Amino acid sequence: MKTRRSERLIDETRYLLERPHTLISLAFFAKRYESAKSSISEDLGILRRTFMIRGIGALETLPGAGGGVIFTPGISKEEATDFITTTTKRLEEPDRILPGGYLYLTDLLADPEVLRTIGRMIATQYSQSSIDVVMTVATKGIPIAQSVANFLNIPFVMVRRDSKITEGSTISVNYASGSSDRIEKMELSKRSLPEGSRVLVVDDFMKGGGTINGMRSLISEFNAIFAGATVFAENINVRSEFRDTKVTSLFKVNQIDTVNRILKMEPGDYLAKTDFSYFE
Repeated sequence: MKTRRSERLIDETRYLLERPHTLISLAFFAKRYESAKSSISEDLGILRRTFMIRGIGALETLPGAGGGVIFTPGISKEEATDFITTTTKRLEEPDRILPGGYLYLTDLLADPEVLRTIGRMIATQYSQSSIDVVMTVATKGIPIAQSVANFLNIPFVMVRRDSKITEGSTISVNYASGSSDRIEKMELSKRSLPEGSRVLVVDDFMKGGGTINGMRSLISEFNAIFAGATVFAENINVRSEFRDTKVTSLFKVNQIDTVNRILKMEPGDYLAKTDFSYFE
């Protein structure tokens, strides 16, 4: 059924937002709305400008017989900076301090709006990096991985510290904790990670970097490629040989005093490491 432009714009927006990083032909939209390709091109021009102005993402049109349109979700540097400034204050609440120098983050990582913003931020950082899989370790990193995978439109895999019968056969590695002398184990189903995959590692909190390093070792066991890692927060006061320049953090613990209940946070290096030009 032929539709009016206002109706097309609403449906085109929904369709594109639900299918990020997917090439959609103009012929598909023309058939869907019984409209000329020229009309669809005008629609996409309107959406492109609106998405850019509102900081929703970038809409790229590829010419030729095999061309079409691709929506890449993203975030502007201004919005990312506002989020980091606001959230830094929330993270400095003293009652977030947990034994062992950890932070209570569950309330933030259970907030859908916070998770969507984190997902958009990390997806923006790696939007041009051809990531195939997002990896995290059970359990706190799961919501972050799911959000990032959704915006990149790729699968995510979950590394476990103990095997489950439902995972089938697994590959495991032993790794040293970055904040203690313990040797621990992590494993992943053999079916989870195809050889040659480019893997983005995400996690909620990095204390010594041992867990990130363990996942990096596990990736190499699959003959896959470690493309980088981004964590929600890291404790920069813990000295460790496992800290890596390929690890990015949104927030950093500058001071944590478990006795006097003092907690000071600062922005991580996310803003410095992310190129926002594609979305501005």
